[in-house]
Amino acid sequence: KQWYQRRVAITAGICGFPTETEEDFEETLDLIKKYHFPSLFINQFFPRPGTPAAKMKKIPADLVKRRTKKASDIFQSQMPYTHKLGEVQVVLVTEIATDKKHYVAHNKSYDQILVPMEDGYMGQALTVKIKETGKHYMKAEVLCEGEKQVIPSTYSNPNRLAFSLNPYTMVQNIKQNIKQTNFWNFVLLFVVGLMLQILYICYRNIYR
Repeated sequence: KQWYQRRVAITAGICGFPTETEEDFEETLDLIKKYHFPSLFINQFFPRPGTPAAKMKKIPADLVKRRTKKASDIFQSQMPYTHKLGEVQVVLVTEIATDKKHYVAHNKSYDQILVPMEDGYMGQALTVKIKETGKHYMKAEVLCEGEKQVIPSTYSNPNRLAFSLNPYTMVQNIKQNIKQTNFWNFVLLFVVGLMLQILYICYRNIYR
């Protein structure tokens, strides 16, 4: 389950193929229920002229319609992105959403993720956190744009501090976090940031 939740599978299903039994159809339903496909095209069987299937005995049309509706109802009831709620992902902003209030971004699996329509986001890679999921989309808040760290006011845990290996960014983060947290959390952030800076300098000197 963990393996296929990290991947995206888009497929199509045909209901009513001449040799389809009730057991075959139930296996199709089990597959839909198990994998929660983000995109699934369900069609009724249509015999193409000149193919072997066109000469086979057809399944009654009313039965084909019932099977198609049942498979479609199961698919439409599923929310394939629920398990991604709270995930942090890197996305690329590519276009304006149809609601004209968001940008459309895509992650490495080409899932559609809506982000705020802010100046400078178009064409940029952003680090985002998924805050809402729907049937065919996810909505996210922006955590990081390039070297500029963003601490949203709606961040789920204001005491969880963000830092970067970039010295300027780290200073800006410290200033921002002083306003949000107590003294000891600030000290902890400073020490951790200092240690990371030392490790980063050592790494560059060794592998330069």
